[in-house]
Amino acid sequence: MADGKPDQGSATGELVVTRVFAAPRDLVFKAWTESDRLAKWWGPRGFTMLSCKNDLRPGGVFLYGMRSPDGHEMWGKWVYREIIVPERLVFVASFADPQGNITRHPLAPTWPHEVLSTVTFTDEDGQTKLTMRGIPINATDVECKTFLDNLGGMQKGWKGTFDQLDDYLANPAC
Repeated sequence: MADGKPDQGSATGELVVTRVFAAPRDLVFKAWTESDRLAKWWGPRGFTMLSCKNDLRPGGVFLYGMRSPDGHEMWGKWVYREIIVPERLVFVASFADPQGNITRHPLAPTWPHEVLSTVTFTDEDGQTKLTMRGIPINATDVECKTFLDNLGGMQKGWKGTFDQLDDYLANPAC
């Protein structure tokens, strides 16, 4: 659904979030793929970006670090599998340390190490429909259950992140 609520993917254990942005597809794609743009909106509301490095190519890595309002650091990385400009990104998302080594979720020890993520960008008369899908890969049954049990929380988290993207797109720094 456009408001960031779960859709049919949630029944299968897949996170699915869809939203329409009042911005052209090329700009929304750039916001997802250019380090300087990502640094302005990526992450939970209230977090400060510490580092944002993006090597946009298959096999390349987006490595980022953020600080929460209470001072905790959180690092993550994406390893790109597929890039079709400006239509699609496929990457494996993980929590990481500052060097890019995969780590456990800082607050959920049974969180999956890897989540296969697919983001599609569809032009809709000058606006962009973005659909983000995520599903654990190479995960244990316990890790898959943890992911499934937290779909609602992830939906809320992505809504907040997409709200920040919406704010950025309203006044993008070119």
